[in-house]
Amino acid sequence: MLDRRFIRENPAAVQAAVRVKGIDLDVDELLGLDQASRELRREVDDANTRRRSFAKEFAQADEATRERLRAEHDEQDEHLQKVSAELAVVNERLQALLLLTPMIPWEGAPVGPDDSANVTIRTWGTKPVFDFEPKDHVELLESRGWAEFSRARKVAGERAYALTGDMVLLERALLSYALDHLIERGSTVISVPAMVREEPLIGTGQFPAHREETYAITADSLYLAGTAEVALVGLHAGEILDARALPIRYAGISPCFRREAGSAGRDVRGLLRVHQFEKVEQFVICAADDDESDRWHFELLGAAEHLLQGLGMHYEVVECATGDMGAGKYRMNDINTWFPSLGRFRETHSCSSLHDWQARRANVRYRDADGTVRFAYTLNNTAIATPRLLAALVENYQTAEQKVRVPEVLRPYLGGRAEL
Repeated sequence: MLDRRFIRENPAAVQAAVRVKGIDLDVDELLGLDQASRELRREVDDANTRRRSFAKEFAQADEATRERLRAEHDEQDEHLQKVSAELAVVNERLQALLLLTPMIPWEGAPVGPDDSANVTIRTWGTKPVFDFEPKDHVELLESRGWAEFSRARKVAGERAYALTGDMVLLERALLSYALDHLIERGSTVISVPAMVREEPLIGTGQFPAHREETYAITADSLYLAGTAEVALVGLHAGEILDARALPIRYAGISPCFRREAGSAGRDVRGLLRVHQFEKVEQFVICAADDDESDRWHFELLGAAEHLLQGLGMHYEVVECATGDMGAGKYRMNDINTWFPSLGRFRETHSCSSLHDWQARRANVRYRDADGTVRFAYTLNNTAIATPRLLAALVENYQTAEQKVRVPEVLRPYLGGRAEL
């Protein structure tokens, strides 16, 4: 969400952001509602001022004057109720449009409608070379008895899976590897609720635009979160933090749930696009300073790259286009990891700077050194998300004997085993 004054003073910039991000929003309607809201607010304030003056006049007036004042007071009360009702209707519609208003993207973002306009800015590592016909992760996992796909679908429907044996241990090793690295970098490890109320989903920007992607538990007015970021923003909603406590850096671990609505027909084989997964999420709340935010963006991105380099995974970093980054993002970089079975990269990480867009929605503020209360900036990035990265690891490290070599960084978590 953007500041209303900023929108009034920079309508062309907001309209441009709406256009390049493909947001269905009428900025002119928003500006008209904002003006109407301010005018009605003034009427309400003026009416309340008159009511207070009536009380003073009434106390000092004689009986004849009081009769006149009562009549005027009743008329003013009726007017106040009418204007207040109008203001409530206007503000409700205005708030709905404000929640759709996108962050202004940074000037270096490629302009395009979707990920086809993303630009690769660097690659790391090399593709694995096999002297045998490699299997995809589904074939390999099933041949080794490391996953149940058809039986899991009997339980939970399409895109369900169940890992077994060594794959469970390998998945745990990946998550522990990420947590340990983030602890070394100064993050506070936190496990967060997977079930959340509507307010944190609005605060992060998941609602209203992406409501159809979220599982609802209607009996309890709760939802299953698609990322730990939802709860991490919600933890500090409505708070005024001390500037000395910033930056707050979390490594949030949680199960995640996504309906993936509308993705039918895309590559959903095996572990690539599932409804339930595990993730370690990096999350930062920092001061409202562009340079500070940029520094943390590259810190979070660097942490994810460090983890992939430790695993020896071939990957690319892309600059995400305006139409791919989402409404709230100021800047977004994806990391795509190599999948031998696909012969291409697939997204495994996404690093985002949102400036104060989330903080305004969730009312996350801090008091700086001179006592001024400001909205904070937020950032997030994946550290490790399984099972997609697990699938990439299995494919890249498979052997001709249908075994999987264990990257050295994971061996301490697997009792020193070099191969599964």
